[in-house]
Amino acid sequence: MSSGRVLTPLRSEWLAVSRLLSQPAIRSGRSRGASSDGPVLVAGVAGALAPELRAGDFVVASAVLTPSGERTDLPVAPLLAGALRRAGLDAHIGPVVTTERIVDDPAGRALLAESGAVAVDTESALLVAGAPTGQAAVVRAIVDTPEARLLRPGMLVRGVGALAALRRAAPVLDAWQRATGPREVVLASPRSFCAGVERAIEIVDRSLERFGSPVYVRRQIVHNRHVVAALEGKGAVFVDEVEEVPEGATVVLAAHGVAPTVRRDAVDRGLQVVDATCPLVSKVHTEVRRFAGQGYTVFLIGHADHEEVVGTLGESPEHVVVVSDAEAARTVRAADPDKVSYVMQTTLAVEDAERTAAVLRERFPALRAPRRDDICYATSNRQDAVREVARGADVVIVLGSTNSSNSQRLVEVAAAEGTPAHLVDDLAEVELSWLAGTRRVGLTAGASAPPRLVDEVVAGLSGLGHVEVREAHVASENVRFTLPREVG
Repeated sequence: MSSGRVLTPLRSEWLAVSRLLSQPAIRSGRSRGASSDGPVLVAGVAGALAPELRAGDFVVASAVLTPSGERTDLPVAPLLAGALRRAGLDAHIGPVVTTERIVDDPAGRALLAESGAVAVDTESALLVAGAPTGQAAVVRAIVDTPEARLLRPGMLVRGVGALAALRRAAPVLDAWQRATGPREVVLASPRSFCAGVERAIEIVDRSLERFGSPVYVRRQIVHNRHVVAALEGKGAVFVDEVEEVPEGATVVLAAHGVAPTVRRDAVDRGLQVVDATCPLVSKVHTEVRRFAGQGYTVFLIGHADHEEVVGTLGESPEHVVVVSDAEAARTVRAADPDKVSYVMQTTLAVEDAERTAAVLRERFPALRAPRRDDICYATSNRQDAVREVARGADVVIVLGSTNSSNSQRLVEVAAAEGTPAHLVDDLAEVELSWLAGTRRVGLTAGASAPPRLVDEVVAGLSGLGHVEVREAHVASENVRFTLPREVG
């Protein structure tokens, strides 16, 4: 049985949601420290302080404040805001301030806004005080704004609209109730950034320090939108092709590698080129040049539309044949079956890549292999770790962007163990329905996902009930790659 309770301060708020919940809401009034042995969600209406809020919008509190300066952080906020948005509701995240009485005058509202709060009510800080530490949430529908004040014409219409919005949010509140409860979070180790990603990000940072803003980056430096957004905030400009970079400017080539034609185009434009290609990807490029130089057909096992494969193919298009999977390996042909070789995209699922290579070896007995395995150590380690976690978990959450191949493979590896697995960019994309009834959640992050995202998910899950965290450690990593001379 779920342990979360929904508290509604006003009778009108209670009527809006209570009958739509698995466990009826509790009328709470303004009782300080309304006690609960489990998570608490305060649902109701509030007044807007931020100008972007409109009547009927929702505010999910990232913290509750009091005018005296007391603050209680609510880390579950992105999880609930994401659920409301997927339900078609306009949800904002920000602090909510609780006052002893209604504040309706513009000067009073402006003063409250100076605290950083985006909305005001008269109950939330009192009610969350009764919840276990960190296990509280606040969802408020906006009923009035600085321009459309509470005690003015139109109040009744706005009030009815806010309560109707609260009613539409009831399925999300119910999903929250079903998702609450104690659980264990098992962290796959290793997880998150690998040495190649750390190197690529450091290269952009150092390029900005050395050459000044803007520094241009061809394509995403690594496949993660949070990393890209952070670097954009520092002055990096991301472009699709070097033709978009002003002549004479600095351009960083992304970690996935590029075809030689891209480098030539950059030189022709007089660009200062800083190469952030992962050294393990560069190794595959070197293998292709070596095999192709000896007249071999090179089977490139990988996904044809992935940037790493596109760049590797560009080393010798006339000699390289992309092989997507074992089925494709059964039909590929070579100019000379006795002069064939293979290489691999570095971020593939190890088992899938080996199955494809096995078919090629069976069909082409003379097939030559790379001098060393192409799938990178970080990819293999993360797959081993998530496999270990998935075997005992009710659900696995993988942090990473959808265009991240290594993150996609982690989902596939976990699912192959018979465990539901989901890829999300961050806490806001975690769906409450995935958590209902779960008592053990596996958590990992792709090699391009920032470690802080893992901490945010753990904190968010802690907002749903007591969480015990442990690590499933399968390998240690101490690899460090040198920087290119331009920024070293």
